[in-house]
Amino acid sequence: MLPDGWQNTRRVLVIRLDNIGDVIMLSPALRVLRQALPEATLTLMASPAGSQVAPLLPWLDDLMPRRVVWQDVSGRMPLDTSRELALVEEIHARSFDAAVIFTSFSQSPYPPAYICYLAGIPLRLGQSKEFGGSLLTQWVRPLPDEAHQVERNLFLLESAGFQVVDRALELCIPTGIQAAADNLLRASGVDPQEPFILLAPGASCAARRYDPLRFAVVARVLAVKTCLPVVIAGSEQERQLATPIIEASRRQGIVSLVGKTSIPELAGVIRRASLVLCNNSGPLHIADALRRPLVVLYSGTDHESQWRPRSAPARLLRQPTDCSPCYRFNCPYNLECLDIPAGEVVAAAIDLLESHAIDRRPVPSPLAGRRLGGKSKGV
Repeated sequence: MLPDGWQNTRRVLVIRLDNIGDVIMLSPALRVLRQALPEATLTLMASPAGSQVAPLLPWLDDLMPRRVVWQDVSGRMPLDTSRELALVEEIHARSFDAAVIFTSFSQSPYPPAYICYLAGIPLRLGQSKEFGGSLLTQWVRPLPDEAHQVERNLFLLESAGFQVVDRALELCIPTGIQAAADNLLRASGVDPQEPFILLAPGASCAARRYDPLRFAVVARVLAVKTCLPVVIAGSEQERQLATPIIEASRRQGIVSLVGKTSIPELAGVIRRASLVLCNNSGPLHIADALRRPLVVLYSGTDHESQWRPRSAPARLLRQPTDCSPCYRFNCPYNLECLDIPAGEVVAAAIDLLESHAIDRRPVPSPLAGRRLGGKSKGV
């Protein structure tokens, strides 16, 4: 049964303008919307980074990648009122019936709500501790700041009257993308059907990145102790982080896929991995959605309760510090929270490898037939 006011909803704009991991953590909420509104068109407005996840979210029909001024943490977007008015006109032209605005604990729903108000969207759902007049037609007071982001997303829908049955993350990797990921592994000398370790040294900000030289030690020791291939993954922009790991470990046959995978292909690689080593970053949430064991170098920038893995076996490593959570992009204290000896990381990794047998079968999706851009079948 649909909540009051949603019975005639046919076109829904879902807004989540943040990083890759934030869009992955939106997956349970998208699943709820699809189950409640099976015939509606769901359009996701996401950042260019977050938009890369869309091929893995089978509940979507359309995508609007956008950079918006209210998410510009750098303050570098120039003043351009015509850009904002053009966004209003574009949204208005799509004749959305409803907008669901998802935000983190530190973000306001009111800037996007105002855009949606100007665009004439009659139903506008969001959550905030602050009052914002009638910009939101359904105003939800959120959970405490320490709540996990997935739970915050689902709480918004539950408060509006949607029924939530499954709270787990979920990604659906299309067959072609998985095949491309497997081919990348084979071309690098790694059998995708055999065990290997994946190491992702990147993160969206410097304050969340474990020392690459320590990661290099971890990679070398794990390769020797486990006799497993170690695959280094990351974007082209993260090549500088990966280079010292690759160079220091070349004799151990460490494999690099840095700059070679799209985000969906990276998910395909993670799906095959026996263990994932990473920071508090997108690969953490991909691995959690795919139930892959994780060792996470989790910096003191955030509460663990807000972003930690919820489904996958995991070890979160960090040093307690008085400044945590700082929510900073750069650390003025030499990353004391990530002063974790390489040996401790290795021990956690081996413990997970020994205590968890990996089921390599695909994680089933109840909507595996849907794909972005339409209702056609075959994933």
